[in-house]
Amino acid sequence: MKICVTSTGPNMDASVDPRFGRCQYFVFVDSETMEYEAMPNPSTGASSGAGIQAAQTVADKGAGVVITGQVGPNAIQTLGATNISTVTGASGTVSDAIEQYKSGRLQQSGSTNVPAQSGMGSGAGAGVGTDTGTGTGAGAGMGAGRGMGRGGGRGRGGGRGMGRGMGRGMGLGDPITPTPPVPPLPSETLDEEIQALESQIKNIKAKLEELKK
Repeated sequence: MKICVTSTGPNMDASVDPRFGRCQYFVFVDSETMEYEAMPNPSTGASSGAGIQAAQTVADKGAGVVITGQVGPNAIQTLGATNISTVTGASGTVSDAIEQYKSGRLQQSGSTNVPAQSGMGSGAGAGVGTDTGTGTGAGAGMGAGRGMGRGGGRGRGGGRGMGRGMGRGMGLGDPITPTPPVPPLPSETLDEEIQALESQIKNIKAKLEELKK
């Protein structure tokens, strides 16, 4: 039976290439004699459909088994249509992969082990919040206003979303007439006040003395 192993090089000592459709080489090995034939993969640089093209190449070479790391859905369907078994999870060299398969350590894959579309997500969020506050007062009055706004959005992936939040507040303050501060008296005025108080005290004392008599 002819076994095809995806490889990074053109011989049995090369490492297994984990890719199928875009592997560097295909190494075709006779499971009985261990004779091999290596060929570059013509689908390595394909812009699309590399897995299907690679499967057709393997089928044209008459392989009965493909040993690789992972394989996509289109390739595995094409291989299955030509009755080629697919074995995944191989590692090490090409020789190691053949030995792993013969000893039963590699199992045939009945389905793809690569999602048809991976790494996709949708939904994104953006949040915008605005707030305004105003206050007015007449004369010497004072006014205060408060406004609060919140906006939030959460999402994952590469989609788009928007969340908005808005809040407004207005307050009007009653007019308040402030009491002007009392300016300090000049020193001359203070002296006059003291003298006037002392004169009043003397007069009061004099009247008290007269009342006592």
